[in-house]
Amino acid sequence: MTARRVVTISAAVEGIIDEAITRKLIVHAGGVPGPVYGKNGKPALRQRIAGYNNAARHAPWLVLVDLDRDEPCAPPLRQAWLPDLASGLCFRVAVRTVEAWLMADSEEMARFLMVARGKVPSAPETLEDPKRTLVALARGSRRREIREGMVPRAGSGRPIGPLYTSKVLEYVEHRWRPDVAAERAQSLARAIARLGQLVIDAR
Repeated sequence: MTARRVVTISAAVEGIIDEAITRKLIVHAGGVPGPVYGKNGKPALRQRIAGYNNAARHAPWLVLVDLDRDEPCAPPLRQAWLPDLASGLCFRVAVRTVEAWLMADSEEMARFLMVARGKVPSAPETLEDPKRTLVALARGSRRREIREGMVPRAGSGRPIGPLYTSKVLEYVEHRWRPDVAAERAQSLARAIARLGQLVIDAR
């Protein structure tokens, strides 16, 4: 019996939460995470997208960006960034931010935040600002460490709390279920399907 080829997938993302998500998705698809580049914000990622696309002509790559409010939907953003997409590149757009993907696993998100499951939006991709919604959910948490860590302090002028990133990373790594979340997040479902096909094609 011939062993299946190990498929290593490099990635490029906006930030470290996105890095954790891409690593989990690559493993979920049956691949092995390679180096993850970027992590310096969306403008820097766009500046380097042509290089990542060229690299994907020789090996599998995943690039993940947030839709934010740049376009009304994902296809125009993909066309603006990469009109000539390499066959080895999985270029995915989270609608509107990756926090929507995380909240799409409403059961685990409710447990993590210690809020009623009914408070977690059932259609997170329709939210204007998923990150702001997640912070609002944290504000109602029964866990003091969630409230103090994820919610910005009064007068700080910041949109997130001091431990927002570390708490979200904890959730991604230990609780988030991509397959469950994909049932309520179509852009995530498409990302999982495309990534799975990329792994199959590379074997």
